[in-house]
Amino acid sequence: MIAIGLGSNISGPWGTPRSTVVKALKTLNQFPLRLVKSSTLLATAPFGNKNQPDFINAVALIDTALSPMALLSRLHQLERQASRKRGKRWGPRTLDLDILDYKGLILKPRGQGRAALRLPHEGIPERDFVLLPLAEIAARWKHPVLHKTAKEMIHKPFSLKRV
Repeated sequence: MIAIGLGSNISGPWGTPRSTVVKALKTLNQFPLRLVKSSTLLATAPFGNKNQPDFINAVALIDTALSPMALLSRLHQLERQASRKRGKRWGPRTLDLDILDYKGLILKPRGQGRAALRLPHEGIPERDFVLLPLAEIAARWKHPVLHKTAKEMIHKPFSLKRV
């Protein structure tokens, strides 16, 4: 299983945050990617920098023959098509695509930097906007390091609004 996190909180060339996430899901079903399943869209408060609009988030399960780094490159290409500008960490964005898990692979890069890929995504356990949709579409998935399901890691109480 390959899990991808999607998020948007500002409008761009693909429209509103909601329409951007919907279009991104469609692009995850174009060669060389195949969309297997996607979650309900959720409206969520921003993580980190709170002084910005709420996000529309989702999680998708995909299949591809691309390597993890090639997949990351493809996701960055899709972000650029949606006019993603990389800037301040946890800042507003037209589209954010993250590899959450790549077939259970554990990858700890030696170097730091934006191009470094860490698998599974290090933020999964702290982010209900990832855990709730992941639990919805992959109930049996277990974190490759923590060996817990998404449902077991969800923080209570949580306030997420389905859209």
